Amino acid sequence: MRQFFLFFIGFIIMARSGFGQSANEIHQRCLTLDSHTDTPLLLGRDGFDLGKRNDAGSCVDLVRMEEGGLDAVFFAVFVSQGNRTPAGYLQAKQKAERILNNVENVVRENSDKVALAFSTDDAYRNAANGKKSIFLGMENGYPIGRDKSLVEEYYRRGVRYITLCHTKNNDLCDSSTDKPEHQGLSPLGEEVVDEMNRLGMMVDVSHISDQAFFDVIKRSKAPVIASHSNARAVCNHPRNLTDEMLLALKENGGVVQVCVLGAYVKTMPENPKKEAAMNALAEKYNQFQDLTDEQWQQAGKEWRAIDRKYRKRLPSVSDLVDHIDHIVQLIGIDHVGFGSDFDGGGGLSGLKDVSRLPAITAEMVRRGYSEEDLEKFWGGNFLRVFAQVEAMKTL
Repeated sequence: MRQFFLFFIGFIIMARSGFGQSANEIHQRCLTLDSHTDTPLLLGRDGFDLGKRNDAGSCVDLVRMEEGGLDAVFFAVFVSQGNRTPAGYLQAKQKAERILNNVENVVRENSDKVALAFSTDDAYRNAANGKKSIFLGMENGYPIGRDKSLVEEYYRRGVRYITLCHTKNNDLCDSSTDKPEHQGLSPLGEEVVDEMNRLGMMVDVSHISDQAFFDVIKRSKAPVIASHSNARAVCNHPRNLTDEMLLALKENGGVVQVCVLGAYVKTMPENPKKEAAMNALAEKYNQFQDLTDEQWQQAGKEWRAIDRKYRKRLPSVSDLVDHIDHIVQLIGIDHVGFGSDFDGGGGLSGLKDVSRLPAITAEMVRRGYSEEDLEKFWGGNFLRVFAQVEAMKTL
């Protein structure tokens, strides 16, 4: 009996460690994808070089992608919400175009190590050729303005998903962190969802209000993504998805990509001095809305300086995997992936940049996830949804 017991315990330990394989070995075999980083905000900043290691003030570069075994990443074409006027829309469009140009330029400068990717096939092909993949997603539909035809223009430039709004309402829908205006998805937003379905572009429901989420689920003929969101049952933040939303996402066939922004992972003790400093900074920079590129760079410097001055305890990798566990137990392993929000505020204790991604794999292996589970989590689920959306296009 004792020998059987020891054998059983040994079997469990081997199963949890990939039958003798290290978590790092499993991690390296997975095609890994991060569905959301704000690294384009750093392109063109003095001292930042995507091809070199940039430990100060950034989380993503090609050196640390290699160290962390990250094969593919979505760079966000992020434009903060500004005035909903012809002048505001023009400014937003011009900023989006500058970001797209910057990404294309930096890929060209590092073409021996990285390539732009536009399809699921590209991700696998680039990996086979020893290159990292950079995909494009648009965070905030503000650059569309009221011109639905711009959706196709951005698709032609390589954008493969649009996060319909950001922290404020726009003309497409209500934000999860603003007061209701459209009571969900606007009529224009419905047309934009239809257009994205037609083009084979993924609809991203991160940041949008609960009602807008359900409106999108009802409207979209294709599976949708939440490019960087967590479970509200684990961390009660309006940016996270409720159990009802997660169940609807499963029914839709979509995927939620867990992120490492601390406020969405776990509610931590407040630091009144830091909160006051951050509030003052937000006031100084118009709540971070409608800023020029130069203002964004300066605000980022001051933000990082406050963060360094008032260090606070961050949630852990274990806290993040609590979200993964909850989602898997509720809707299954086929509907969860990873979208860090690195360079947009993301970072945990023990996971402050992409070089540390294997720490997530190690914790998941410790909790009993198999290599097949990890392959789904690290890219398989997202690429499945991406492929389904591509296959449904009628362009």
